[in-house]
Amino acid sequence: MKAGGKTPARPPAPPAQLTGWKQIAEFLGQAPAAAQRWARDGMPVRRSGRYVTADAGELSAWLAKETGAPAPVHIAAREDRDLLADLRRGLVQTRRTKPRRAA
Repeated sequence: MKAGGKTPARPPAPPAQLTGWKQIAEFLGQAPAAAQRWARDGMPVRRSGRYVTADAGELSAWLAKETGAPAPVHIAAREDRDLLADLRRGLVQTRRTKPRRAA
């Protein structure tokens, strides 16, 4: 507990529906240009006139498919503090799929 008896407020969860390249890029932890390039390569986004939207769950599932992970990928936000379980899962997956070098 902090001084003053109040517990720190938990950061808000990212919205399920992301609107605009800036919001999509922030969710992915990338620059808007990278998000646009990934969309051209098949990232699930929907265009409505001049606007673009994406579902956070669909983006996580797409990233999992692209990286070969067995489960949706956790997108780390700056406010995330406990990423140890995701890091361990990623390391285990990488070790399973990475070919071993001959000794």
